[in-house]
Amino acid sequence: MIQRIVKMIFQEEGVANFLAIFEESHHKIRTFEGCHYLELLQDKQQPHIFFTYSHWESEVALEKYRQSELFQITWAKTKILFAAKPEAWSLQSVKKVL
Repeated sequence: MIQRIVKMIFQEEGVANFLAIFEESHHKIRTFEGCHYLELLQDKQQPHIFFTYSHWESEVALEKYRQSELFQITWAKTKILFAAKPEAWSLQSVKKVL
């Protein structure tokens, strides 16, 4: 299992459009083969900064999603709204502390 965090900084006037895109696509992403979890987070101090946090079965599953038509269409609509280049991290759990 890997966790994926993507930081996206939007043009302030693009936030509403991004939220509409996410609303339209999140169910499809969440049910994509290999996706176990998806969450959208918004910075409290800078509301034009968002993070997606997702869990993927494997790097292979994530890459399959990234090569899919769903990703290509969603990303094309999203990337034109950016104010800065997005950043992404793929992480694995080292130790779970409850």
